Amino acid sequence: MQQRLDYQAAFPEGVQAMLHLEAMIRKSGLELPLLELVKTRASQLNGCAFCLDMHTKDARAEGETEQRLYALNAWREAPFFSDRERAALAWTEAITNIQQGHASDEAYSEARRHFSEQELVKLTFAINQINAWNRIAIAFRPAVGNYQPRAVAAAAR
Repeated sequence: MQQRLDYQAAFPEGVQAMLHLEAMIRKSGLELPLLELVKTRASQLNGCAFCLDMHTKDARAEGETEQRLYALNAWREAPFFSDRERAALAWTEAITNIQQGHASDEAYSEARRHFSEQELVKLTFAINQINAWNRIAIAFRPAVGNYQPRAVAAAAR
């Protein structure tokens, strides 16, 4: 697909605000590999090729295995994920797929079993952040495949 427009050039202040929130989420105390799983899963659900390319690369840079990335779409059936990761992935789906019944009490209760109040709010911000990035990328179609993890990590510091 061809890029529709350069959203970063058109609204750099907006991108900078998003990057600032992204940096705050990275420094929130939530495990970076967990955050990358959540970002990848939300991007799968939203069908965002740009974000899938980015977050699978970032996940690998954080030490994520190919096996778990390949199985992420079937995380409920795969034995490779911890209970905390499963709760985060279920919460990701509940927050991302709001047209399918919103966040259920069951998903919330399970997330609360594994995350403190502060952690769950931080996780929810992370999920909302990746959903916003997904929608921006889907709308404007930035080029897929050129992302390099080190470049963004340095910019977020």
